[in-house]
Parts: sequence; C-alpha cells; structure tokens
Amino acid sequence: MTTSTPVRTVMHAAHERGHADHGWLDAWHSFSFANWHNPERIHFGNLRVLNDDTIAPGMGFGTHAHENMEIITLVTEGALKHKDSMGHEGIIKAGDVQVMSAGTGVRHSEFNPDPAQRSKLFQIWIFPRERGTAPRYDQITPDPKGRLNQFQQLVSPDPADPGTWIGQDAWIHLGELEGGYKAEYTIKREGNGVYAMVVSGKATINGLPLKARDAIGVEGPDGLHIQTGQGGATLLLIDVPMALK
Repeated sequence: MTTSTPVRTVMHAAHERGHADHGWLDAWHSFSFANWHNPERIHFGNLRVLNDDTIAPGMGFGTHAHENMEIITLVTEGALKHKDSMGHEGIIKAGDVQVMSAGTGVRHSEFNPDPAQRSKLFQIWIFPRERGTAPRYDQITPDPKGRLNQFQQLVSPDPADPGTWIGQDAWIHLGELEGGYKAEYTIKREGNGVYAMVVSGKATINGLPLKARDAIGVEGPDGLHIQTGQGGATLLLIDVPMALK
C-alpha cells in the first residue's frame, strides 16, 4: 500500500476505558459515551463507539432511537432479543453479527431473554459515508472455523463480499490465533486506519505488548505486525476511514 501518510499510533489500556456499572448493565467504553467524557477519546477516525457490555439476566435496553449511524453488534455470550421499527424481531445468539444502518431514523429495543444467564456483547458505532439513507437491518452467523489462525471478515462496504455490509468504507475482522502465531494485517484502503482490540489472551502488535481488552489504533502505511502470546489471542480489528466528513 503506497501512501505518504506518516504512522500514528494510539494505545488504549483496558483499565483506562470509561466504566459504568448500572447493576443491570456493566459497560466499558473505549470512546466517550453517555456520562463518561474524555476529550482525548472521542473517536478514532470514523469509529465513534466501541462498547463492551454485560447485560444481566432478563434485563436490557428499552425502545430508543438512532439516526445516521452504522451500528454493529457482536454477541459473544448468551443472547439478545431484538425488536425494531422496521418490523424486525428475533433473537441474536452468541456468535451472531447484527448490523443496523440507522439512516433517517430507527427505533429499537434489545433485551437479554434468558432469566438466568448474562449476555455479553461488543457494540460498534461507525459514522456513515452518507447521511439520510434508508434504514436497513441484517443479521448473520459466521462459521467460527473461519477465524481460526486467520482474520475472518465480518463486515465490509461491499454487499457481495463475505459477511455483511455497511454504508462506509470500513471493514471488521475477528481472528482466533494460536499461541506464538505471527500475522500481518494490511490496512484495506488509503486514508484508513485500524483499531485493534485484544478480546482475550495476549499479543504483541507493532512491538507493543497488549493483554485482554487493551487496544491499539494505527494510522499509516504499515498496518499491523502481530505475534500472539503463549496461550494465543482473539483479536477484533476495525478498519475505518480516518477523515471525517
């Protein structure tokens, strides 16, 4: 990838994230959200939100509105019951990927339907390429084998690509890498950067050691040089345009 953009790196340690424990919701915020505001952590390019949520059994978010945002939910444990103003209603299971392009406006609710088991999820908000588009919903169940020692594409800008798609020049990948595994990730598009979170385990990325829930953001031509720790690591990669419109 040829570009004159200099390399810029940000490091976000897990314990430096915003934290809010509401009892029914235990939330960690990589970027400013709700009552947590950090002027140095508003966004990474067009990545506006990366929330790491745990929802208590039988609890959830009542009906609320969104607009002009690409909202991606990765359920990692338990399930969510979803209902929205577009007429979609159903269960999002662990391993599923949900996309909601809010566009001109959508209202929805999300609840943990299990009376005994918690739900865990990552919710990602990305600014759209265009405002005022028609709202859209999609939900997929990627094959977990597709992320073993490789980066499985979950989200891209192209409806014809593997995974699902959003209205932005952004890609989301998930990789489950064995211990001592070496991997390279090339930023997909000139002008993009990549935000990488270690979901579990330990990894060294571009020479920096990271543990579970630590993250690194890289803008520049080199992408990521990754080596996992002895026990392996699961990595979430979010590749987004850096320039805001």
